[in-house]
Amino acid sequence: MEKKDFEAWLDNISITFLSLTDLQKNETLDHLISLSGAVQLRHLSNNLEILLKRDFLKLLPLELSFYLLKWLDPQTLLTCCLVSKQWNKVISACTEVWQTACKNLGWQIDDSVQDPLHWKKVYLKAILRMKQLKDHEAFETSSLIGHSARVYALYYKDGLLCTGSDDLSAKLWDVSTGQCIYGIQTHTCAAVKFDEQKLVTGSFDNTVACWEWSSGAKTQHFRGHTGAVFSVDYNDELDILVSGSADFTVKVWALSTGTCLNTLTGHTEWVTKVVLQKCKVKSLMHSPGDYILLSADKYEIKIWPIGREINCKCLKTLFVSEDRSISLQPRLHFDGKYIVCSSALGLYQWDFASYNILRVIKPPEFSNVSLLGFGEIFALLFDNRYLYIMDLRTEKLISRWPLPEYRKSKRGSSFLAGEMSWLNGLNGQNDMGLVFATSMPDHSIHLVLWKEHG
Repeated sequence: MEKKDFEAWLDNISITFLSLTDLQKNETLDHLISLSGAVQLRHLSNNLEILLKRDFLKLLPLELSFYLLKWLDPQTLLTCCLVSKQWNKVISACTEVWQTACKNLGWQIDDSVQDPLHWKKVYLKAILRMKQLKDHEAFETSSLIGHSARVYALYYKDGLLCTGSDDLSAKLWDVSTGQCIYGIQTHTCAAVKFDEQKLVTGSFDNTVACWEWSSGAKTQHFRGHTGAVFSVDYNDELDILVSGSADFTVKVWALSTGTCLNTLTGHTEWVTKVVLQKCKVKSLMHSPGDYILLSADKYEIKIWPIGREINCKCLKTLFVSEDRSISLQPRLHFDGKYIVCSSALGLYQWDFASYNILRVIKPPEFSNVSLLGFGEIFALLFDNRYLYIMDLRTEKLISRWPLPEYRKSKRGSSFLAGEMSWLNGLNGQNDMGLVFATSMPDHSIHLVLWKEHG
């Protein structure tokens, strides 16, 4: 048959074939196959598989492809990226899928990043860090050596660690290098807090002092407590310093003059922690922006309004057992929205707007745990043997790190958390630097640091 005649015949057959029912089409194909020889059957076998395949990612509109991809888990998607360059390009550009995967891992999401390929790279980095945590390989240790007597007080800020010791000195260390930047002569330190210019110390000699880093000079001395001062906090804007003492009182001082403005009473145990913080929520008793003072002893947390006024009355007293059968750990978290404290029964979280207990976290894996840091996603905890990371969304431990025999303290000042922003979600940048520090029986400081990304 001539080519022209064949093409005309094929057009005729095609028109007729398209007019048939599905059953008739199937019968026609069966008949043609029965008439085919070896060459035709081989041709059919070679091409049928290709004809039956449909690359839906290539054929579908991009928006519909993204919708379908959202139903797959990240590990499956990574496998799908190996199918072809086109699949890898489409899957890698599905921002919502990778952002959701990062969030599920406890990663912070910056919506301002527009690069469509960015979030797959972030996820790959995130999955590596989370695997390191799960395998207990995310940290490394170091030591600071320089004190000649026991170290009682620690305070960390912006890569710098301050240590106060019974050797009548305070030292300021660069954690990244392990170098001592400043060393000044002080009294015995039970509590320390510092900024770029000054150091404030609470002492076992019942006083508080303010020192200048550059010269080592004492610029202010606060006298009035009749017991050791276990905790200090201050605010330059308010020109206020607060101190908690073994004499069961909290004192409010004028930071610049050393004058005692008020003595807050009501505690019946040592005041082991004071925290001065801005309120971030509104209630009948306070508004956002108000300064709030928290003071804690072995059984109670007291809440006080604070500011430029001299007099203030306790707004509320929080406790976990009315009969004092359960004691609180000497660590306290307050971020302006929530108050968190640990006890033998677990972690207690209060809503600051209502003072109601939001939840009690009672992980079965450990007891007698101490609180180090508490965020929106993670909590940092420790006991006598391990440092723990808890995922607060599931209340499960996701990592632990062994600790040496550190120096114990009933006041909770000889150990602390380092960088804290990662507790609100990792982001690939904030998982670096100091995680935990504690003083050792040999007067050194044991550091736990983030290991660099692999």
